[in-house]
Amino acid sequence: MTATHILLVGIGGFLGSIARYTVSKHLNNKSSWILPIGTLTVNLLGSFLLGFISGVKADIMIVLLFGTGFMGAFTTFSTLKLEMTQMNVNNHKKGFFLYTVTTYVIGIFLAYVGYLIGNVYQ
Repeated sequence: MTATHILLVGIGGFLGSIARYTVSKHLNNKSSWILPIGTLTVNLLGSFLLGFISGVKADIMIVLLFGTGFMGAFTTFSTLKLEMTQMNVNNHKKGFFLYTVTTYVIGIFLAYVGYLIGNVYQ
């Protein structure tokens, strides 16, 4: 690992966290849906894009900047878990189940589709 690698991850993380905050706030403020649509959107989009980055077999610099840095900060596992816990504790069982299934099943599916699409462009 070089200083350039660390810098790329840091720049990507900086930009990814700003993008996540912007998208999540915008979507959560405009939605009255039972699910936290902002977190769901960034995590599903991130799954697809990370699959795509893997599929194209991008150069290490691209992987560090966009895959590790940007996608690592753009997607949010901790917020997902907090929101799932809050739904469960507040007895929103239907929302909890829907959020869990949507996040994991659709997320894995989108990562796979992104990988397949990326594989075409390699």
